[in-house]
Order: sequence, then structure tokens, then C-alpha cells
Amino acid sequence: MIEPNALAKLREHLPENFDNIFMLTRALTHRSYLNENREVLEDNERLEFLGDSILSFIVAEWLYNKFPEKDEGFLTKVRAALVHTQQLSSFARRIELGPSLLLGRGEANAGGRNRDAILCDAFEALIAVIHLECGLQTVKDFIIPLLESESEEILRSHSEEDVKSRLQEWAQAQGYPAPGYVLVDEYGPDHDKRFVVVAMINNKEIAQGRGSSKQLAEKNAASNSIKKLDITSI
Repeated sequence: MIEPNALAKLREHLPENFDNIFMLTRALTHRSYLNENREVLEDNERLEFLGDSILSFIVAEWLYNKFPEKDEGFLTKVRAALVHTQQLSSFARRIELGPSLLLGRGEANAGGRNRDAILCDAFEALIAVIHLECGLQTVKDFIIPLLESESEEILRSHSEEDVKSRLQEWAQAQGYPAPGYVLVDEYGPDHDKRFVVVAMINNKEIAQGRGSSKQLAEKNAASNSIKKLDITSI
């Protein structure tokens, strides 16, 4: 059974016209809980399958309309970033989804409520049940503000040129080993975590980067390093 206070906090983030607790519970049911509770008939994996496709479509349509001047390669790269496991788990934390998950005892004790993969899967399942109960427009109204909130940072770190590759090419051209990235700090509540990463070249700190995921922080560190080193061409 979902802890009532956790469920109440999660529902504050959901569309007002979504009130099917049975379907919400299914979206929050991990297979480990099913294994320990035989009376439960289904976990969230089928819903995850549907939600993944719905999310991919909504993100693709949003990008297509938002960036009419960009080509297919750019749109594909940014879509991949927006539906990446780390990004979707960040959205799940923002809506305080983790505390409401139904997990087996072992998975819960192992920190499953904060695992990126589990949060991502449950978020996709949640998208599916909102679609099934309220329709596609309600899903768009729910997800697009989340996309907008992260778009500037994601677009900066997923520009048409891969900044990590560019920095690596520069380092190798100078005879240095490939850059390394070191996590030096993380802060903020679980539902809005921020990470700080340092880019290192030849065992020297070049620049820091911050982001809502380690991946974004690394790319921002690479971008800041390129600016600091004044790299204009390779």
C-alpha cells in the first residue's frame, strides 16, 4: 500500500482531472513488489512501454514546432537527451514520485526509490495512465512545462556540436590524454538535485560545470573548458 502522505504530495503535481487511484497505483508498482505480493496482478512494465512511445512523440512534436530552423540531426540529438533515463528520473524526482513507489523489501532497502532506472520507468508508466484516463492533450499540458524548465540547460549542453568530443579532440591534438570528469559536489533535495563536475586535462582542473544530472554537468564542464581555453578550432 502506498504511504498516504507520499501519495498526497505526488498528486499535488498531477493534472487535476486525473483521479484514478487504481491506475496510478499500477503505474507505481515495480516488478519486485509483484514478486512479493502474489495478490497483485500486474506491475508497471506494460504501462512503461506505452508511456515511452507517448513521451517520444510529444517531445518530437514539441521540438519540431519549437525549432523550425533546425535539421533532423539536431532534433534527434536533443530528443534523445530529453527522454534519457537520467533526465526522466530528474523529472520524477521533481514531482516527488519516489516515495510513492511500491517496491519489494529488498529493492526498497537497496535504495530503489532513488534509482534512476526505476524512477524513469515509473515516470513513463505515469505518462501512460494519464494518457489513458485523460487524453493526449492533458499529457502535453503536464509534460511540456517540465521540458521547458530544462530546455535551456539541455540545449546548451546538447548543441549541434558535441562539446565533450570537441574537448577530447583538442586535448589529443596537444598530446594530452583524454579529459576526465570528476564529481565534486551534489546538493539540493532528492526531487531537485544538482551536480557539480570538474573537467580535468593532464591531471589539471580546467573548469567546472553544473547540471540537473551528472551527464549535463559533465557537458557543461566541457563547454566551460572550451571557453576558458579559447578553443576555436581543432
